Amino acid sequence: MIPARSQEFPEKPGSLLIEGALTGEGLIDIFVSEEGIIGAAGPDAGRKFRAKADYLIDGTRSVALPGLVNTHTHAAMTLLRGFADDMPLQQWLSEKIWPLEARLTGKDVYWGTRLACLEMIRSGTTTFQDMYFFMEEAARAVDAAGVRAVLAYGFIDLGSEEKREHEIRATERFVTHIKALDNPRITAAAGPHAIYTVSEEGLSWLAGYSREEGIGIHIHLSETEQEVTDSVKAFGLRPPQILDRCGILTSRTVAAHCCWLDKGECELLGKRGVSVAYNPASNMKLAVNRAMPYHWLTEAGVNVSLGTDGCSSNNNLDMFEEMKTGALLQKFYWNSPTLLPASAMLSAATRGGAEALGTGTGILAPGHPADIILLDRDIVCNTPLHSISSNAVYSCNGSAVTTVICQGRVLMRDRYIPGEDEVLRQASAAAADLVERTGVA
Repeated sequence: MIPARSQEFPEKPGSLLIEGALTGEGLIDIFVSEEGIIGAAGPDAGRKFRAKADYLIDGTRSVALPGLVNTHTHAAMTLLRGFADDMPLQQWLSEKIWPLEARLTGKDVYWGTRLACLEMIRSGTTTFQDMYFFMEEAARAVDAAGVRAVLAYGFIDLGSEEKREHEIRATERFVTHIKALDNPRITAAAGPHAIYTVSEEGLSWLAGYSREEGIGIHIHLSETEQEVTDSVKAFGLRPPQILDRCGILTSRTVAAHCCWLDKGECELLGKRGVSVAYNPASNMKLAVNRAMPYHWLTEAGVNVSLGTDGCSSNNNLDMFEEMKTGALLQKFYWNSPTLLPASAMLSAATRGGAEALGTGTGILAPGHPADIILLDRDIVCNTPLHSISSNAVYSCNGSAVTTVICQGRVLMRDRYIPGEDEVLRQASAAAADLVERTGVA
């Protein structure tokens, strides 16, 4: 057995044992097989499996949680963090964001995604769903970082048949590429951007393609009132009705935002088995003027998960901050202090996200992938510790995370991440070069 002192970082794959971590079920040991699967979790796991573990992790001063799952982001937009803030949405997009995105390169997306993965690891996220451009480079970044991701090429045809054919070929190439990687941590999804950027023909093709390929669908839905108003004016239908007519609303679909749904539309999403990605910080910052109707969605049986959106509209990927913001926004907007309690919020950020993406994660139990994070118990935000879920949601932020494991691989231990300095240096250089070559101030 390889000796496992607290300061050592396991550079080679192997089985591991986390001893004495605190969970909602009390103090437990967690044994992880060399294949990255939880083999045992309970008070007796250490006694039974200690001799079989290649690495030991002392969890006696830690809280163990499933890795957090971020179901909606645009990872490479870390390069635009703080570049354009406090502006009206359309001005922000047309004058700042779109001109820079038009000059993006694969190298930009690689280092922007590496930076995003670094930030997510440091703040306890082990899985994310992404929609952007140059997604082969995003996949390369995910593979290097060691996290888990569902990746979608952002399909935008703007009603043009020529553009639609280009986007169809790009989507097919990307999905083929991801499947050829044969990486259990990286899967593909279809990525129709929204009803106002994708034609009904494009939406219908994506619905059929996702069904044929057995992949998910990742889309923005009813984010703003203008999106709904314009849809009714142009088509005589609200956005969910259009998506349903095109076959987009399925049990494989994750719809982001959903701020301007009415009660009937929530019931429609429930009937179709759609999952929703709640993005409270981005929605508040861009002043969409309505909170996602969590109570209507859950009453309709919709699985609600949590996402940060991209760093140009958030401005970070800290899911602990997102949990607090999301819980408080629901209580404030809908005037109900009991709405979205801490336990439900933590579940949305773990099990809800795993259900939305079909990863099998989000739970610390035998047979599930070993995506595990440890939080420091000996810090202010966890003192006292009357309730794990309350402290995680209302008190802590990502800085409480000390150790991160994905598919059994240790990505951060005692707050140390190998290669962090290089990622920071390269991402900073890529961001500066992007702004310089576009000439957008």
